[in-house]
Amino acid sequence: MRIVALDLGAKEISFCEVAQQRVVDRATVRSLDHLYGTLGPGRARARVAIEASREAWFVFDRLREWGHEVILVDTTRIKETGVGRHKRKTDRRDAEALAMALERGTLPKAHVLSVHRRKLRHQLSVRRALVETRAQYVTTIRGLARAAGHRLPSCDVEHFVARVNATPLDDATRALIAPLLVVLQPLEAQIGLVERALEHLCQSEPTVQRLATMNGVSLIVAAAFVSVIDDAARFRGAHQVEAYIGLVPSEKSTGGRQRLGAITKHGNGYLRALLVQTGWQILRRPSSEPLAAWGKAVRKRRGKAVAVVAVARRVAGILWAMWRRATVYEPSLVGLASARGLNAQAQTIEIQATAMKRAAKKLRRAAGATKTPKGALMA
Repeated sequence: MRIVALDLGAKEISFCEVAQQRVVDRATVRSLDHLYGTLGPGRARARVAIEASREAWFVFDRLREWGHEVILVDTTRIKETGVGRHKRKTDRRDAEALAMALERGTLPKAHVLSVHRRKLRHQLSVRRALVETRAQYVTTIRGLARAAGHRLPSCDVEHFVARVNATPLDDATRALIAPLLVVLQPLEAQIGLVERALEHLCQSEPTVQRLATMNGVSLIVAAAFVSVIDDAARFRGAHQVEAYIGLVPSEKSTGGRQRLGAITKHGNGYLRALLVQTGWQILRRPSSEPLAAWGKAVRKRRGKAVAVVAVARRVAGILWAMWRRATVYEPSLVGLASARGLNAQAQTIEIQATAMKRAAKKLRRAAGATKTPKGALMA
């Protein structure tokens, strides 16, 4: 079988084919279609390596359609292949290094998202862009008003435009922020459309609905978790999931001494941010739930910053355990045990049915409103 690697650059694709650790063919093309004569249907079957990226999903599907075996490369371990060695990094060299590693059998493989989970992630990306744009406009308008001596009253985001219109402002300030208000108002309708599309996708995802039964976990957080993890069975334990998301401490241990630092922040940054926001909500909400009590105890000992990350990490582990066991969230079963303890618990049909009804109500509320709580604009 032929051994091929593609480096998917921003403007060009570098193609490299090797045999017995020697380059036998190279090419630089503008798009995948320009490789039809080399890799198209009817050509000799090849093993093709490509780095994991958004474009890689499309390339992966197309090459599979053409009859090739495609391997997605884990970009977090890309240096193991020799890419960027000796600070010599070009698209041509990267493609060659990938092809050589593929032939040697030392290529670190990445997980390929299922088609449905890709759609879920795409919709979440659109929603994230709209929500972050709305947040930026609200922050800018408040800053401009404050610079002119006006303090706009706090309110929920979806009521912001109406509240600004009802607030007495001088003519110069109102004229200054008018273009932003004009753009901000239709954003609410667009966010509503995207959230209804997300609701439709989540209706065919029982896992999302189960995870949303956990208090503090919104439908958006549950959907983001599912879209990133994709398959719970590919992780051996909760700690591996937490490390995959980048919520575990970095480590520099030498001479028999273990030194832990800040979290690694590897993996999907958006999911990590959503889980941290969930941690904040759990800590801020008055609750006697064991998880909240545990987080508040950590806050007393270690401070807010450490506590919120600890809660976020534990939420990730619990969500994974719920997914693996196809169970819903029940606070009394969490206790002060770890997510591994939750994984070993059994749940009754009555508990699951009640929790799923709560999740269904949460789903309907998400479809009927686009309300975003203050302080949780990204969630």
